[in-house]
Amino acid sequence: MARVTVEDCIVKVPNRFDLVMRAAQRARAVSAGSALTVERDNDKNPVVALREIAEETVDVEELGNALIKDQQKHVEMDDPEEDEMDLIAMQQEMSGEVDEASPEASASETQPVVEEPVAEEKANPEKEDGEEAAQQKDGES
Repeated sequence: MARVTVEDCIVKVPNRFDLVMRAAQRARAVSAGSALTVERDNDKNPVVALREIAEETVDVEELGNALIKDQQKHVEMDDPEEDEMDLIAMQQEMSGEVDEASPEASASETQPVVEEPVAEEKANPEKEDGEEAAQQKDGES
């Protein structure tokens, strides 16, 4: 079989850049183990991809969509449906009722723990004695 060039495929995909990007995407898919749609004939993956595009054995639009999907860094997530929001609200209400059913757990959570501040004098009585002794020595001198 004759060599496939970009000129052979330009009829199928008019933009050369787009053609090369789609062929590269298909070549990566073939490298990853995707099934071939034409015989390999001892050709490398990029040549096989171009042959597949030229013979129209792969969907060029599908290659474009796969290319876009692989290049995306941020995938948009759909907002939850209203039914899903209702379900989430019901689940939260149910978990709230379970917490109210066990008063021991809720009582310990609602009562704050108050700690008395420890005075520095009570914490370090030795330091205080040492300071008084130092002041007395200064006073005597």
